[in-house]
Amino acid sequence: MTVGNEIANRTGYKLFHNHLSVEPVLRFFDFDTEPFGRLVGEFRRRIFEEVAASTIPGLIFTYAWAFDVPEDQAELDGYTAPFRTNGSRILYLELSATQEVRLERNQGELRLAEKPSKRDLARSRQHLLDADAKYRLNSTGEFDGRDDYLRIDNTALSAEAVAVRTIKHFGLT
Repeated sequence: MTVGNEIANRTGYKLFHNHLSVEPVLRFFDFDTEPFGRLVGEFRRRIFEEVAASTIPGLIFTYAWAFDVPEDQAELDGYTAPFRTNGSRILYLELSATQEVRLERNQGELRLAEKPSKRDLARSRQHLLDADAKYRLNSTGEFDGRDDYLRIDNTALSAEAVAVRTIKHFGLT
């Protein structure tokens, strides 16, 4: 989300970080329940359809992709469908960092301001550790060489540095 915010600030694109859809639904349904998944997915799809049909110059979407869960790929394909239909360019930026750094960033001021469910630091920490144990959250080279893909290890990089590198790599304006 922090990198997405930096890219948005430099390009004028709109940022839709994943918790914009997660947080309102968490007020009613627990994470990973069927109603939660349905509502979050439907909200995202509707936003993407409207953005794809608009004159908005670009959209940045953040998503924790479990590469070993085929449903995640299908979900992303569904989200990108309205953009592909209208001929928009779809780009993928994959960020990786050590678990230690991600745990530290998980407590960052912007993250906690934007993601109220992360304010229970012990629960948020455990969720991150559980997700790391359960899923493969980084690719293993299957996208290397694609023009629409960039992977950056941002363990030691600032969000600003990652944004600048991403914008240059993809030729964003």
